[in-house]
Order: sequence, then structure tokens, then C-alpha cells
Amino acid sequence: MEQAYLDALKNIMENGVDRTGRNGDTRALFALQIRCNLEDGFPALTTKKLAFKAVKSELLWFLEGSGDDNRLKELNGSEKTIWTANAEADYWAPKAKFPGDLGRVYGVQWRKWQSPDGSVVDQIARVVDKIKNDPTDRRLIVSAWNPGEIDQMALPPCHMMFQFFVAGDKLSLHMVQRSCDMFLGVPFNIASYGLLLAMVAQVTGKTPHELVLTLNDAHIYHDHFDAVKEQLTREPLPFPTLWLNPEVTDIDSFTMDDIKLEGYESHEAIKAKMAV
Repeated sequence: MEQAYLDALKNIMENGVDRTGRNGDTRALFALQIRCNLEDGFPALTTKKLAFKAVKSELLWFLEGSGDDNRLKELNGSEKTIWTANAEADYWAPKAKFPGDLGRVYGVQWRKWQSPDGSVVDQIARVVDKIKNDPTDRRLIVSAWNPGEIDQMALPPCHMMFQFFVAGDKLSLHMVQRSCDMFLGVPFNIASYGLLLAMVAQVTGKTPHELVLTLNDAHIYHDHFDAVKEQLTREPLPFPTLWLNPEVTDIDSFTMDDIKLEGYESHEAIKAKMAV
């Protein structure tokens, strides 16, 4: 899988279209796909160091249904998170209800989708129940893209929907991403959805199988070109193993200590600035 990711970077660098967007110049291709089998190891990229603590804290934050950067700071044990710049951005500050408020972002939509009749839909609870009790349902879908609430979000969702598929005792997940920062964001997204697949599989009694990502606007920022070129010189290392506390059987009960990477070795980190 890591080679597929590196091949995608190379393809974009060599064949992508240069475009000027909302937050900078990019080189992009449309609708790339990456597939990986979690039975071959956990997809934490090794050609640069993955900030796995940030991955698991953000996913737990989503699963809590939170849109508060202060809560993410608590989970991550840090003064700043990958969301802090969005929380403090000039375009968002007038809409924020309190310092750190990010509005109705991912986790809020996952757990507290507001229906027209005033009822609230917990999409995660619903899909977990369906996997357990109606596994061949073709509606095992969670959406973060809520057109009626985009203006209530500090950042509209990039990874905007995902669907599960059950085949016997194996569980797979397909995620669709509208906007894909291939150097900084996508390695994080791969690990996050690999982790989500493994967690949902554990609480539904399934084996995590295939993770599929469809990357629509797959782009590399011009400012990241040198960093990408450096990464492309590196050889992938073996994937690590994910450990989840086997005693956890409820998707709402995982904590930071219940999630660990074992045997993770990587090349050193490559610094690059995140576009906001």
C-alpha cells in the first residue's frame, strides 16, 4: 500500500495540472484510489514519521461528537492541535461561539446530524448496529457533508463520507475524500480510517479487512514539492501492528491507552507547513 501512495505522489508530480486554489498553488489529479489490506499490517506510512498520537486523539474526538478544539487539546495533551489554526482563523472567528469552537464539523455530523423534523441522528451508533444485525445492508454509510450546515463549520469536511461492507466475518471500509493534501493530510487520513475500521470491526465481532480511499482532488502544494521529492527517495519499511484493548466492546469506550502501534519504525519526519 505504501508504494501505491508513493506512486500517486510521483504521478501527480509528473502528470498533474497546476492550479491556483483557495489557499495556494497546487498540482493535482482527479479521483485516484488507494487500497490496502489491514491483514498485512497497519497502514502507518514509514517513509516519514506518522504522528500517531494526533491520529488517535482526533479520531476519538470525532467519535465523541465534539467540535471543540479545547477538548481535542485535552485528549492530545498539547497546547495546539492540527485544528487550532482553523479555530483561530480570521474567516471563522466571528462565527465561533467560544474560543476553540469549530462549529458543526466532522464528529458533530457523525453523532448529531440534525434532521429537518428536529430529531438528531447518531450515524455511528446506527451503522454499528446495522453491521451487527443487518450486515448485508447497502446503507452502512456515514456522511459528514451536510450542505445545509457548511457555513456552520470552520472547515467543510475533506473526507466527506464512508461506507462499510461485510463479507462473512470480514469488514471493509471505503472512504471518499473531496480535497486531498497528499503530502501532509492523506497519510494521516489513511491511518485514521484504518484505525476506525479496526475499532468498528472489534466492537462488531468482525475482522478488519480492506481499506479503500478514493481521493478526488488529489493535490500537492507547490510549497511541498521539495519535501515530496525527499520522501520519494526513501524505501518503505515493514508496516507495524495495531493493538486495541480486547476488553473494549463498545465504540464509545475506547481511550487513548486502549490504542497502540507495536513495532513501528519509520524514516525521520519531514517538516512542511499546513495550508489553512
